[in-house]
Amino acid sequence: MASSLSQRGGRRLLFPMVAVVVAVAVLVRAAPAFACYTRVFSFGDSLADTGNYRFVYGNDSSHALRFPYGETFFHRATGRFSDGRVVLDFIADALGLPFVPPYLSGRCAEDFFHGANFAVGGATALGPDFFLDRGIDLGDVVHLDMEMKWFRDMLNLLCPGDLAAGCSDMMNQSLFIVGEIGGNDYNTPLFGRIPLETVVTFAPSVIAKISSAITELIGLGAKTLVVPGNFPIGCLPKYLLAFQGDKEEDYEPKTGCIKRLNEFARYHNKLLIEELEKLRKLHPSVTIIYADYYGAAMDIFVSPQEHGIKYPFVVCCGGEGRYGVSQGVTCGRGKYKLCHNPETYGSWDGLHPPETVYRAIATSLLRGSHTQPPLATIASSCIKLSELSLSSDEYKSLSGDVNVQLHAIS
Repeated sequence: MASSLSQRGGRRLLFPMVAVVVAVAVLVRAAPAFACYTRVFSFGDSLADTGNYRFVYGNDSSHALRFPYGETFFHRATGRFSDGRVVLDFIADALGLPFVPPYLSGRCAEDFFHGANFAVGGATALGPDFFLDRGIDLGDVVHLDMEMKWFRDMLNLLCPGDLAAGCSDMMNQSLFIVGEIGGNDYNTPLFGRIPLETVVTFAPSVIAKISSAITELIGLGAKTLVVPGNFPIGCLPKYLLAFQGDKEEDYEPKTGCIKRLNEFARYHNKLLIEELEKLRKLHPSVTIIYADYYGAAMDIFVSPQEHGIKYPFVVCCGGEGRYGVSQGVTCGRGKYKLCHNPETYGSWDGLHPPETVYRAIATSLLRGSHTQPPLATIASSCIKLSELSLSSDEYKSLSGDVNVQLHAIS
């Protein structure tokens, strides 16, 4: 696996390039005139990945690369770890921009005309050496420094020879979304039975790495950055199963989520908020927005009925058991079960939300109720919440001809 992550050319051989170009065309829609950002650039893990995973690890490396992933909106797997769109898709759409293509699908400057997504499923903030020094082998994973290198490589493609001058206007007019990232720095060790007390000590290093990436982007000219925090992991079905206990005091009374895991998520977010405030003071001309994924998700877990969700802690696509999570069965692999109405479930596969939850989170961010400072006050002239209502049928009508070509090739 080491060679697959070392050079971009090697990775791109893992998927037919003709199909990639067609897939990008499927995801790109003409941008309306009201867009106030010319591009969106995104960094992160599976919560934001729109297709990079395939290029890094191969076409059959993950269940997320095949049906029923993508069934609700795209009607095919796109590399998104959901049944449909993710938060990034809704934000780009509401800003009047096309869906952000995965960076590793691009070949030339024109492919990044509206931005690029560098997020990869399974990505960590910290590099593997950090974990190896602590006796933890995460394998050959993508991390934030790699995603930043890809971004610099893209800048060299867009502005060869003079990044500062050539890309200045582009950086000024682009929206940068840095995260969510860091969740896998905790997920993998925790599911590997590393004690929570040990994993908690990783948080300051994770925050420092995120801060370093933000500082580098600002140095390259970024002026508007959105930085999401961590989800309430104590409410996720896979965690609810793995860390279940028989003591009532271990669970939050309002939700039934695992108390100590959510306390950890809030600790990560507290450190992140404090770090962002320091960065704002160092860079007063830059807008740095904290996106409260925790609060947006908790709104759903506390009042699921208000969002049309009947089963907030049950997996739509998974196995048996109380939470729809069972050993040896995952969505897309084994004898898994698939619900008929994912919009009424709080989880898609145990770790990732369904499109309905992603939509609710994106809406709360765009309206400003879970962003600090409110995103709505920064981009009120161009946010069009009506764009969030684009249906699967409307999408198919916009991309039907290309879809036919894609299926013919694949």
